[in-house]
Amino acid sequence: MAAVRGISEVGGSQNSVEIDDLARFAVQDYNQKQNALLDFGKVVNAKQQVVAGTMYYITLDATEGGKKKVYEAKIWVKPWENFKEVQEFKPVGDGPNA
Repeated sequence: MAAVRGISEVGGSQNSVEIDDLARFAVQDYNQKQNALLDFGKVVNAKQQVVAGTMYYITLDATEGGKKKVYEAKIWVKPWENFKEVQEFKPVGDGPNA
């Protein structure tokens, strides 16, 4: 478990499905808010920080208009409240195949 306020890598295969689901959630949220058509590719990196819940920092590949790009998503999760919210979603640059 991560230390309070410390950011740590998300490890273990048991977390990979949860992290993929969170990344897909962030892409869907972005698409709805921006009227965009991003297609989720894969998670590149994931970190977590224990706050009032858990803050996930996920770097992911997504495709828009045939161009692969890298995005960073910041997602706040409080499972005991069934709460999940995208705090930030932004491009970090073009992917290697752009």
